[in-house]
Amino acid sequence: MNSTNNKQNEVAVTVAADSAAGDERTAEGKLGSRAPGFIRKSSLLRLGWQVGVFVVGLAVVGAGIAMLVLPGPGWLVIFAGMAIWATEFVWAQIFLRWTRRKVTAAAQRALDPKVRRRNIVLTTAGLVIVTALFGIYVWKFGMVVPWKIEQ
Repeated sequence: MNSTNNKQNEVAVTVAADSAAGDERTAEGKLGSRAPGFIRKSSLLRLGWQVGVFVVGLAVVGAGIAMLVLPGPGWLVIFAGMAIWATEFVWAQIFLRWTRRKVTAAAQRALDPKVRRRNIVLTTAGLVIVTALFGIYVWKFGMVVPWKIEQ
C-alpha cells in the first residue's frame, strides 16, 4: 500500500517539477506514439500499427496533394494527413508543432495595426491601378468582348 502511494507521490513531484520548469514538452504534450498499451507491448503489433498509420496518412496526404490541383481543400487535407502521422511518428509531431508556431506568429503579425494599415493601403493602391488600366482599355478599345472580334 505504501509503495503505491510513494510511486504516486514521486509522479506528482516529477510532474510538478517539470511544470515549474516551464518545459516545452509538458506544455505541448509528450512526443511519441499514441498507440494503445497492448499494441506498444508487442513488437509485431506495433509494426503493424505503424504501417497502418503510415498507409492511412499517406492516402490522406496523397488526396490532399491531388486537391491542390483539383477542387477541394488541399492544404487542409494535407495537414489532416500529417495529424494522422503525428499520432505515431515523432517527426510528424515536430513538423506540426513547428507549423502551429509559424501560423500563430503569422496571425499575430496580421493583427498588428501597422501591418493591417499597410495591407489596406497596398490593396487600395492595387485596386486603383487595376481600375485605371481597365478604364484606359475601355477608352481605347471600347467594350468589345474578345470572342466577338470581327476581322
